[in-house]
Amino acid sequence: MNIPSAFDSGVAGFNQANERAAESAREIAQQQVPVQSATVNTTDTEVDTAAPRNTPITESLINLRLAENEARASAKVIETADNVLGSLIDTRV
Repeated sequence: MNIPSAFDSGVAGFNQANERAAESAREIAQQQVPVQSATVNTTDTEVDTAAPRNTPITESLINLRLAENEARASAKVIETADNVLGSLIDTRV
């Protein structure tokens, strides 16, 4: 059974936070400014100009904040693992 080190866990958590932040940022960037729904008649074809939203912007913003908190927590894990390793190396036998 392979047990990951604290450093590996911190890096994995930081990578997950990075992926969550990127996805949330992508969702926010894809949001459209709400306009009144209108139809445009182009050569016998009507096109609806109001596109539906995939994810509410509030949900994307919340996920972005969660990613920030995950990244901070993971950075603390990495920092603590580094300090522990430094303490172990500095200890004389």
